Amino acid sequence: MSRIGKAPIAIPDKVKVTLSPPVISVDGPKGSLNLSFSDLVKVDVEDTVIRVTAVGEHRKSRAMHGLTRTLINNMVVGVTDGFTKSLEIQGVGYRAESTKENLTLNVGYSNPVVMPIPDGITVDVEKNTTIHVRGIDKQQVGEIAARIRRVRKPEPYRGKGIRYVGEQVRRKVGKAGGK
Repeated sequence: MSRIGKAPIAIPDKVKVTLSPPVISVDGPKGSLNLSFSDLVKVDVEDTVIRVTAVGEHRKSRAMHGLTRTLINNMVVGVTDGFTKSLEIQGVGYRAESTKENLTLNVGYSNPVVMPIPDGITVDVEKNTTIHVRGIDKQQVGEIAARIRRVRKPEPYRGKGIRYVGEQVRRKVGKAGGK
């Protein structure tokens, strides 16, 4: 039995949960999300809590138990508070600019890298070097942040590149000069 799966999910006042198996819908002040869950788990919606139980004791059923509970909890948190990932750009001349549709990165290539911003995601640039990715879907926010980081990963010799705020990059010692 999953320890995470056993914990009930509290439903805040402003959130409306609709269950029509195998789909659960969560509506809140920031938007709405849907999840299609497996028939190996059972989801019950009560007045103020959501409970997820495993149907059997199969290995796959136990695995889906904790996963489904976490995904539903992320939906509830997303429609109430939302999720944010922050990245920072380090390097001389490296900068970012944001419009509603595109994020433009100047990170040492001959041409700027233009990335489209999908619906449901907002990208804010502060001081040309800090990027905040915000949205209600945790998976989508993480995916967009990872794509932005992938444009210029932090390199270990000088530390230049795009990294998450607070990320520690292991530095390597370069060649010894002279004899």
